Amino acid sequence: MKIEVDEVTYHIEVCGEGFPLIMLHGFTGSGASWKPFCSILGEKSKLIMTDLPGHGTTKTDSLDGAKYYFIPVVDQIIEIIDKLGFDKVDILGYSMGGRLAIALSILYPNRVRKLILESASPGLNTEQEQKDRLVSDAKICALITEQGLENFVDFWENIPLFESQKTLSPEKRASLRKQRLSNDPTSLANALWGMSTGMQPSCWEALDRITADVLMLVGELDHKFCQIAEEMQKLMKNGQIYKVEQCGHAIHVEQPEKFGTIVSEFLLNT
Repeated sequence: MKIEVDEVTYHIEVCGEGFPLIMLHGFTGSGASWKPFCSILGEKSKLIMTDLPGHGTTKTDSLDGAKYYFIPVVDQIIEIIDKLGFDKVDILGYSMGGRLAIALSILYPNRVRKLILESASPGLNTEQEQKDRLVSDAKICALITEQGLENFVDFWENIPLFESQKTLSPEKRASLRKQRLSNDPTSLANALWGMSTGMQPSCWEALDRITADVLMLVGELDHKFCQIAEEMQKLMKNGQIYKVEQCGHAIHVEQPEKFGTIVSEFLLNT
């Protein structure tokens, strides 16, 4: 289905029956990355899988770059929830999608029942870190727009964060690459800039405003995000951590069966 909010036409797919579960993908991903979980999660949850701005087939004709900015996107997601007629939802966010999910749960705590964060952070702590990230992300944006999507994906696949994905089957790696290459270069660069951790307001000091039960999923090989999850847990009221063995940043890609089981049990039993 298509839902228009704030001059952005969102592409959304739905499967399953039950309590609504909003699923937010990571950078270069799409809502389709959640489809393999329709069977295990769709028995008790209605999965709402959206392409975030700059990704998949979600489009805007607006020349206003703020349509891709972090807080406006959070507000757009809330408007989608309103238009779908949901009062309260569960939210699952991976990486970039997890950052959006954290901010939404802080700004709209009464709208979120359970929050599942896969390899997510509340942003950067200091202004200097944010400035440094913007310099870095500006270079990546230039790579996307000036050297083309294929050169960018070659670079992206080889960053240390995704080292563990090199052990995936050739078929799965090819599928991931195809998905990354399916994005529009200009839109993807706009999303990278607008939703950069350099642009995002830090959420660290507001984590105690989250009232939802929180599950933080991290791969044990992803040392940076394991540490972030431990620091986040200290500041949360209801946060628990699950470390997945022999797994890196993208748990839902590297160990989908384990991921589906953990998420399903959290939604049903907490």
